[in-house]
Amino acid sequence: MATITHDEALANARRLLNGQPGAALEQARAIVAAVPTSAAAHRIAAEALRRLGRADEAADAALAAVGAAVHDAAMIAAALALAENRLPEAEAALRARLKEDPTDVAAIRMLAEVAGRIGRYGDAEKLLTRALELAPAFGAARANLATVLYKQNRYAEAVETLDAVLAGDPDNPAHANLKAAALGRIGGYDEAIALYAQLVERFPGHAKLWMSYGHMLKTVGRQDDSIAAYRRGLDAEPGLGEIWWSLANLKTIRFDEADRQAMEAALAAADRGGAARDDDRLHLHFALGKAYDDAGEYAAAFRHYAAGNAIRADQLGYDAAETTAIVDAAIATCTAAFFAERAGQGDPSGDPVFILGMPRAGSTLIEQILASHSAIEGTMELPDLPAIALGLGREAKGEGRHWVAALAEASPGKLAEMGAAFLRRTAVQRKTAKPLYIDKLPNNWLYAPLIRLILPNARIIDARRHPLDCCWSNFRQHFAKGQAFSYRLSDMGAYYRDYVRLMAHLDAVQPGRVHRVIHETLLDDPETEVRAMLAFLGRPFEEGCMDFHANARAVRTASSEQVRRPINRDGVDQWRPYAEWLGPLVDALGPVLGAYPAVPDAYGGTAS
Repeated sequence: MATITHDEALANARRLLNGQPGAALEQARAIVAAVPTSAAAHRIAAEALRRLGRADEAADAALAAVGAAVHDAAMIAAALALAENRLPEAEAALRARLKEDPTDVAAIRMLAEVAGRIGRYGDAEKLLTRALELAPAFGAARANLATVLYKQNRYAEAVETLDAVLAGDPDNPAHANLKAAALGRIGGYDEAIALYAQLVERFPGHAKLWMSYGHMLKTVGRQDDSIAAYRRGLDAEPGLGEIWWSLANLKTIRFDEADRQAMEAALAAADRGGAARDDDRLHLHFALGKAYDDAGEYAAAFRHYAAGNAIRADQLGYDAAETTAIVDAAIATCTAAFFAERAGQGDPSGDPVFILGMPRAGSTLIEQILASHSAIEGTMELPDLPAIALGLGREAKGEGRHWVAALAEASPGKLAEMGAAFLRRTAVQRKTAKPLYIDKLPNNWLYAPLIRLILPNARIIDARRHPLDCCWSNFRQHFAKGQAFSYRLSDMGAYYRDYVRLMAHLDAVQPGRVHRVIHETLLDDPETEVRAMLAFLGRPFEEGCMDFHANARAVRTASSEQVRRPINRDGVDQWRPYAEWLGPLVDALGPVLGAYPAVPDAYGGTAS
């Protein structure tokens, strides 16, 4: 009898799967005995065991197939393409493999990585879930799933998934680091800090762990400990620009000459590294901008701020016209009649309080004041409302930015569903039984019409600051993520102008539904402004709101240290030493600048 080839034996085993799983298993095991590195034979054995109802053995066989895949030439080629970021090539190879064998969990996991790299997190999640159905003990896939959940802002699920990952791999610092970061996103600060403390003790030379530890310590108000952690990180890696920026971002420390020299040396080294060191370069430029500002050397400070912003602007490729188009669509669609036709729709809950407006306009101060009230809980800048809006656009129009058109077609049931979804998604952030809770994501101004429709009883507070102070504060601020508009002066002026325009329209078509707080007025007469805010929220005045700086609650934003001081005017007129370089901003702001704190007549909105 002629000896059959390996491929012929595999084909025979696959045929036996349909109707004779026991025989297929026997054949597959015979192949594995002869060729232990045959990933295909391990997968056939796994499928046969699944069909025989032997789930645990099937999972073991599927995992063995993953291990054997390192000897598969096609998989090695796909992995190399992935490593070299040749994503179309990797995707094509992996899809071909899965067409041939849909149970190849190694290929499924790698295809999920391709999806994750291009931002298709929903697709990545489905693929990883399928991989874990086939191989529940596949730790790498479960770890990837935790990362995908984290990137979708589903932090509680990420923590739960990471608990399972760490149970099987307790000594992996990357998994523990991600868990600590996720805990911080849901208010689990004590556990996160304890995790980071363990990690830096075990890995004292890991600069980024010290930096993450410093971030968490800053969040809970332990500033001295935070600074010490950042400095330990710099001891380990003096050229890590993000740590220098983290120190600058505390706002309350002043760099000395030794710090400036160390940063300049790190910048020179990063410049020699070319584009590969762009992240270090931009962080160092922003930190040096702060350092030279502290020294009163404004030309040098602006030079560094401009250089850092230019690098980040090129990375992000923001298009101001897209924001303007969304505002145009919202104004054209969301008329007084539009709102009247939908009165009474949405979710009736009045729990959320949205503090919105431009970043760096005083929203953290307002939140800290209100969160010092016995009936109001502060959370953080929540990502859920933009996610709901963009999800609506993708679902109904195939593109997130078309959410306004999708909103126009949304049924009463859909509006109520979205409101309930916001409440459900943000419930994890609520740590007390206080009746009101705050979402202070500034950029929610773009979605204010959506708030009025899906949560008509929620309160909206618009935090507004002088255009030049506000925009200059943004330009000198490097944000960890988002705020792509803030890295060019002209883009920032256009963004501020669009913000004023949309809020003016909402004032016209929904009068009295937004309470505006002018930052400079709050600084000049805080008690009157605080009483007015509380009256808008239907809550009595409490003296504790005036002692907001004594509130020990965690604060994640760039203003975290500033709101732990009494009200002051330190941030007023900080743009003036830089006036000669702000022409593009002034031009882009147009009539909004001269009209402040009022709005230009042309922005008065339409009431029909």
